[in-house]
Amino acid sequence: MKTHYKAAATAATAWLAASAPAMAQSIDQRVNEIFANSTGWFVNFIFSPFPGTTFPWIVAWLVIAATVFTVYFGLIQFRAFPHSIALVKGDYSDPNDAGEVSHFQALATALSGTVGLGNIAGVAVAIGIGGPGATFWMILAGLMGMASKFTECTLGVKYRNEYADGTVSGGPMYYMTKGFAERGIPGGKAMAILFSIFCILGALGGGNMFQANQAHAQLTNVVGDYPGWITGVIFAGIVFAVIVGGLQSIAKVTEKVVPIMGVMYVVTALVILLMNANMIGWAFGQIFEGAFTGLGVAGGMVGALIQGFKRAAFSNEAGVGSAAIAHSAVRTKEPITEGFVSLLEPFIDTVVICTMTALVIIITGQLVSDPETGLYLLNEGGSMIQTVDGNSGVALTSAAFSSAFGWFKYVLAIAVILFAFSTMISWSYYGLKAWTFLFGEGKTTELVFKVIFCIFVVIGAAASLGPVIDFSDAAIFAMAVVNIIALYLLMPIVKRELDSYLSRLKSGEIRKFH
Repeated sequence: MKTHYKAAATAATAWLAASAPAMAQSIDQRVNEIFANSTGWFVNFIFSPFPGTTFPWIVAWLVIAATVFTVYFGLIQFRAFPHSIALVKGDYSDPNDAGEVSHFQALATALSGTVGLGNIAGVAVAIGIGGPGATFWMILAGLMGMASKFTECTLGVKYRNEYADGTVSGGPMYYMTKGFAERGIPGGKAMAILFSIFCILGALGGGNMFQANQAHAQLTNVVGDYPGWITGVIFAGIVFAVIVGGLQSIAKVTEKVVPIMGVMYVVTALVILLMNANMIGWAFGQIFEGAFTGLGVAGGMVGALIQGFKRAAFSNEAGVGSAAIAHSAVRTKEPITEGFVSLLEPFIDTVVICTMTALVIIITGQLVSDPETGLYLLNEGGSMIQTVDGNSGVALTSAAFSSAFGWFKYVLAIAVILFAFSTMISWSYYGLKAWTFLFGEGKTTELVFKVIFCIFVVIGAAASLGPVIDFSDAAIFAMAVVNIIALYLLMPIVKRELDSYLSRLKSGEIRKFH
């Protein structure tokens, strides 16, 4: 009898071992199918082009806004740069001001939400489709986006809610309700509700599922193929352990993780660039030539421009309104100071880190070109540039770095995991603040959102890249639609704050504390 039981148990174990991968794979496919079918209409609307063109209206929406703010505030991103550095160093920080975190912690938390896979995978996607020229438009969008970030983060601090226990809630939903009421503009509450819904979708999509998805892709690149839900479950557990402690817990993690991962990534990129110093001039030549001619890439110059602007917007989120939520919690009584601090974000994120990634991909020769004409060769479908090993996304960046250092794919795997993790915990806070705006403050309300957020970590790791990246982009860009309308209507208030602060700084009324 015992022998029969033993034989049955052995057979059952063997069957489970054989069928588990197939079952896991079918779960992955099913999750992916449901996800793609339910979000397609939303993605199509957000990225629909202007009639007769391939230019998405949403990209123009962001670029025009960034241009308006740059002109309206008199090139503030360049004028205020030195003072922004002084504020981050804490030179003007009064420890008695209301708020939860320092200028540096607020910047680190917001940067951890933006410095991430958009810099690693997103840049590779942009160059794979738009060629080196996409880098030029990415840098330009980053410089212009500094003015958008300045505007939204100033308003975030000005109209935040400060509670008796020292906690703070702020962001676009608060400046839409309070700022509109102050100026006698109707519709603030409706816009705030709409923004909050998009913010929750963005937190679950771009701030969560895309991160889990690309982290899993990088892990399988290093250790071999295995089901995505396993990565998802592990990530969900770690993320939950951090976010359950609130913003101060998140800030303590991000102020350590962001500088480490940023320095690690940039130093490696610099070493590769120095090893190929003789090619840097040529690479910039490819970037400038590609920006205005397209160098034969899919879509030509317009294709390069669209990809550059699109990826920059997804990477630094200027105009989206997400960072205003993190910056709202800063310790300050001067809202404009956080506007100054926040404009450093697109510079670090897009102008520095994205450019580094692009240069490494170009210099290491990952893109295949015709030796006779110098033009890039397209794949069979004509939608992307051919790469040496057929890589795209995070795998293309990994291949570029690994071509110089064989061991770098392991370092990149760690960087991707840290980037993904830090982005997730920051976006969990953004989503949480939108959630509590809709459903009220309270421990139970917060816990419900945190559990939902962690469930979506698992879904993101299990779903394939296509539907995830499309939904991620669409949800985050949808936030910008509502947010930028509010910024246009409230920018005179920011101008008033700016003029007042600069005159008091000049007169010496605003002084250094350190």
